Amino acid sequence: MQNENILLIGAFGQIGTELTEALQGIYGESHVIASDIRLSSPEKAERVRFEQLNVMDAQRLGELVDKHKITQIYHLAAVLSASGEQDPMFAWQLNMEGTINVLEVAREKGIKKVYFPSSIAVFGKDTPRENTPQHTVMNPSTVYGISKLAGERWCEYYFNRYGLDVRSLRYPGIISYKTPPGGGTTDYAVDIYYKAVVRKNFECFLKESTYLPMMYMPDAIKATLDLMHADASKVKVRNSYNVSAMSFSPREVTKAIQKHYPSFKASFRPDFRQKIADSWPTSIDDSVAREDWGWKPEYNLESMTTDMIQNLSKMDLTQYKKEASAVV
Repeated sequence: MQNENILLIGAFGQIGTELTEALQGIYGESHVIASDIRLSSPEKAERVRFEQLNVMDAQRLGELVDKHKITQIYHLAAVLSASGEQDPMFAWQLNMEGTINVLEVAREKGIKKVYFPSSIAVFGKDTPRENTPQHTVMNPSTVYGISKLAGERWCEYYFNRYGLDVRSLRYPGIISYKTPPGGGTTDYAVDIYYKAVVRKNFECFLKESTYLPMMYMPDAIKATLDLMHADASKVKVRNSYNVSAMSFSPREVTKAIQKHYPSFKASFRPDFRQKIADSWPTSIDDSVAREDWGWKPEYNLESMTTDMIQNLSKMDLTQYKKEASAVV
């Protein structure tokens, strides 16, 4: 483990923030380089070895690989689904150019392993929506989904053509108390907990009956590390693995929260994100990941809700409370 040097690209995003900490615990802080387009806060500079990087700058990426003798790259930088629809050309450019840069630098520099996160956004309206299988019709309707599907194909190509050990997961919606909601369609399931803890009612941009596959962040980190630490012989899917932990609707998560905050209320006013959600699966069949490398989640809706509320209640949410009041 100590001979590995890890570069995380997009290290201050929702997944990157917690994955950085997990990798530091495994490999040691000196062996993990956190990179992003900017340092998100001065406090993080004290906890990580930071390098500024725009993933579209292939030369800079190659220089960092050489400088730190990088052996593994986790490529997490991307424009998410809802944000991508606001500026589709930029989302395509960053998501695709960044991925190609990572794969090319990894090939040229002899990187041992590359991690590429995909998403349920790769599926589409013609995909079976219940228990979506590992191998199925994939016709995404968002630029995010299109770029992730293209990224999956490039990853598989680099494995087959060059022998590059690229591994990938199709994440469902990810829920975390450490990172505020960002630009994703599933981020309502993060925002709703923040609102509940600061005693604000919640207006959801999806219909109350919209089921989507979800996963608590500890399980997302576990799945990522389980895959990356699996013996290469067990990694039989080289585009991207389906993974999931639970599926629920806004109505169900509201009821789960009301067990802790009986006066909490949610209303529903669907916007453009409803159309995105309607093109995605309601549940995921991840039996291939379970069979190949032993994937198994640890959290369900009830245990996640308890943990989210306990942890958010300990945090200083003053700024979030102000922002919530301004929106209301």
